[in-house]
Amino acid sequence: MYRYFRLLLREMLTKEGRFRMRFFFIRNLPGQSGFAIRKSVLSKRFGKVGRDIIIGTGLRINNIENLDIGDGVILGVDNFYQAGGGIEIGDETCFGPNVSVWSQNHRFEDPEIAVYKQGYDFKKVIIGKRVWVGANVFIMPGAELGDGCIISAGAVVGAKKFPPYSILAGNPARFIGKREKKETEESSES
Repeated sequence: MYRYFRLLLREMLTKEGRFRMRFFFIRNLPGQSGFAIRKSVLSKRFGKVGRDIIIGTGLRINNIENLDIGDGVILGVDNFYQAGGGIEIGDETCFGPNVSVWSQNHRFEDPEIAVYKQGYDFKKVIIGKRVWVGANVFIMPGAELGDGCIISAGAVVGAKKFPPYSILAGNPARFIGKREKKETEESSES
């Protein structure tokens, strides 16, 4: 038991260790107070952070300093961001529950070496403004989602560039439609 206490104490002597311990205790705080406390603690750590963000319960982030967030972003319940290669999220983007966004992945070229010993590939993920990411979506390293995209629940978005206002669904995610403005009655009568 003493050995574990020493490990904990050693970790608490580092700035990163103290941050991890604080975040462990606040990541599941419920209600408005939980939103406010998570925002207060995490905002100092993001690469960039906008105004009026909401951070749901159960959030996990690795390499938080490589995560750039715009204004009015909603990070959903139980989201996981692996930001080693950088993640950029535009204004007013909303993430449903259980979304994972990864910007790094294991290398695996050499079958004679264990995968975890081969290092990582890093590819930035760019998510535009006013994107809606449904529940249980996985966004892979190198993906680029244009402004206004909608990603259907359960989709797996690969390392492709998707144009603005695309509607994507499936595994792998495919283009299934495009969002367009509807004409108003006044403009159609003219």
